Amino acid sequence: MKFKKSEKLYKKGLKNLVGAVNSPVRAFSSVGGNPLFIKKAKGTKITDVDGNEYVDLVLSYGPMILGHRHKKVQKGVDKALKNGYSFGASTEAEIKLAKIVCDAFPGMDKVRFVNSGTEAVLSAVRLARAFTGKDKIIKFSGCYHGHQDSLLVAAGSGLATLSMPGSKGVPEGAVKNTLIAEYNNLESVKAHFEKHDDIAGVIIEPICGNMGVAIPQNGFLVELKKYLESKNALLIADEVMTGFRSKFGGAQELLGVTADITCLGKVIGGGFPVGAYGAREEIMQEVAPLGGMYQAGTLSGNPIAMAGGIATLTELKKQNPYKKFEETGSILEVILLETAKKYNVDLVVNRYGSMLNPFFTNIEVTNFEKAQTSDTEKFAVFFWEMIRNGVFLPPSQFEAWFLSSALSDKDIKKIANAVDKAMLAVSKM
Repeated sequence: MKFKKSEKLYKKGLKNLVGAVNSPVRAFSSVGGNPLFIKKAKGTKITDVDGNEYVDLVLSYGPMILGHRHKKVQKGVDKALKNGYSFGASTEAEIKLAKIVCDAFPGMDKVRFVNSGTEAVLSAVRLARAFTGKDKIIKFSGCYHGHQDSLLVAAGSGLATLSMPGSKGVPEGAVKNTLIAEYNNLESVKAHFEKHDDIAGVIIEPICGNMGVAIPQNGFLVELKKYLESKNALLIADEVMTGFRSKFGGAQELLGVTADITCLGKVIGGGFPVGAYGAREEIMQEVAPLGGMYQAGTLSGNPIAMAGGIATLTELKKQNPYKKFEETGSILEVILLETAKKYNVDLVVNRYGSMLNPFFTNIEVTNFEKAQTSDTEKFAVFFWEMIRNGVFLPPSQFEAWFLSSALSDKDIKKIANAVDKAMLAVSKM
């Protein structure tokens, strides 16, 4: 494969864009080389500016669950575009999508649409504080909840890849009410409650996707919710990534819990910028204009994003691809593990529904500390070999891979072939 046009655009982009990108992980810092620039996508395929075509396992980091440019989504968006792009006023589509979302989450009576996952999370945290009258929030190391100041500590994903412990420009005062616990370790949560009496709640990714895929062990999420109820503190589920990816609704339900506040994004916009937070009636009554917790947004509930979300969720419910996701994910897991064994490469694979992630380590990965044992140099070699053999992956060891319902047997064979060549390259390091 040749990447000359991407290289040219990268150099051109350096002049007016920061690092020639608009999100750090796109810079390929952890895997080396220049970032790829994408021209188009359709179904399971994504094509760069040099004409190289790939089976896409990034899927815009999750939202393209039906594949790119699904005809039903395209039709819904085209129809909405004919009426206008943004009105600064309410539309019927907001009500329709709100009902679809609330019906899919037990315990969610009302939802508020915003423009990104970050915005959803910062609003949910503010809401938890408003409802409880308490200030402190517990988060887990390796869980990424967007780039708001108060949660940009001990985060995974891009920060882990770039070896940044946090971020410059975040004052100490902004994080003084943020406490850090260890994922899958309830005792680390209890230790904070023993020291503090002003904890509003705990925010968690039910299935982590920003330290690589990590899954609750031994009923961790269920026990966490029970404990929080005993302390009159709220559970905030960040399902921006997992929402509608494991079932039509949230991963929390599959894991046996009902969060007090749920954050959503990605899939509910069908590829357009969107976020949302929702909760039961008594909690959402705190949000303006009903209550004193202020949150607003000029483009919130944008009609194009609402149309994309309605079409995506309507088609997703019709397809009900979750059994297929489980089967496909299992096949890919076996391919990765058996190929690694064939070439004597240490590898573990974490998977939940339509999300999976290989780690180049020989220990079970259940939290951020264990995820960091993965050999990122091996991942970089693996990444570029997958690219050269026509499979598009997230350029970070600590990002989940995503499946779409459009993935075919032919695509799986191509992935298997690429994995074989990539593992062979890793074995020669």
